Amino acid sequence: MPLPYDLCARVQNAFRARHHKIALDHNTQNLGILSILLRAGFISNLSRGTIETPDPSEFDKASESQRRIWADLKYRDDRPVLHDMELISKPSKRVFMDVSEIRLICSGRRAQKVKPLGMGEIAVVKTKNKEFEWLEAREALQLKIPGEVVCRAR
Repeated sequence: MPLPYDLCARVQNAFRARHHKIALDHNTQNLGILSILLRAGFISNLSRGTIETPDPSEFDKASESQRRIWADLKYRDDRPVLHDMELISKPSKRVFMDVSEIRLICSGRRAQKVKPLGMGEIAVVKTKNKEFEWLEAREALQLKIPGEVVCRAR
């Protein structure tokens, strides 16, 4: 399983380099985190494709190593919508939070040395629930599901 810091670094670097599209490995982790970024408005579109093109019809024919997720990056007034994507839970120190601690960071207070979420900022939570494996922190709070706080985006 690839680590989430790879996704965070690639997306942040693509925004800084002013790319319009980015191709990432096709796996459930990347798809989960990118779909949260899509719902939050940081990226404009997601599609499946191959290394060469974001064509969904080619995706089914391609081998597993050739499959990619293509994300259309979003800019406003020629400035990137996503300014910073930071890893919270690291391989050396995982950050697991229960519902009360997720409530603290969502309501503007610190929990477990994690800074509170600011305006327009999201945190990605990985849960043990198979139906809702990847959630935004506020969604996890509404569903009352604890989990590992993986990264934040602003």
